[in-house]
Amino acid sequence: MSIWWSLHLRREAASVPLARRFLLGTMESAGVDPDISFDLSLALSEACANAVEHGGAHGGPGDAAENWDAWQEPSGAASGQYRVTAYLDGEKCRIEVADSGPGFPAGRALRTAAQQHETEQHPYENKQQPYENKQQPYTPQYAEYPPLTAEDGRGLCLIEELADHVHFGNRPGHGGAVVSFDKVLKWREGALLMVS
Repeated sequence: MSIWWSLHLRREAASVPLARRFLLGTMESAGVDPDISFDLSLALSEACANAVEHGGAHGGPGDAAENWDAWQEPSGAASGQYRVTAYLDGEKCRIEVADSGPGFPAGRALRTAAQQHETEQHPYENKQQPYENKQQPYTPQYAEYPPLTAEDGRGLCLIEELADHVHFGNRPGHGGAVVSFDKVLKWREGALLMVS
């Protein structure tokens, strides 16, 4: 058995806890371990908060209708929406949050948590070369960890830490950011979706 759902939400702060509660309710009903549920719900909250804050129209008023044809509200204010999709099966939960904003900057790569750890542990990849020719450590172009005094900017890094696999990208041909992540599930005793 598996569970799949998709929500189309307005870009309003109240939508963030709504999406989080929906996910928590789904995972509790299915029997997912509470620690895994907490990690995924926190990652979802961060992705939704980013969509609410940054997911607005990136062009003129007419552009939103072109980019969000299937998601258009009757009022035509499609840039005021974002979508959350979740899929739970016996092994993992996969979540995707897509918005209608300008998306992530073109040509910029986001560093994954694994790349961050590898850079910190092994700054030079090829240890066979003489010191003068060693490669420089991986330098991310976008997802730097913010300074400790920053009031925001930690959401994407937090998602990377909470999930097993993370992908940050843009909607092809439509504009808008897509944040997708998954995590291997653990189950409570007697869970409905437990791996058979």
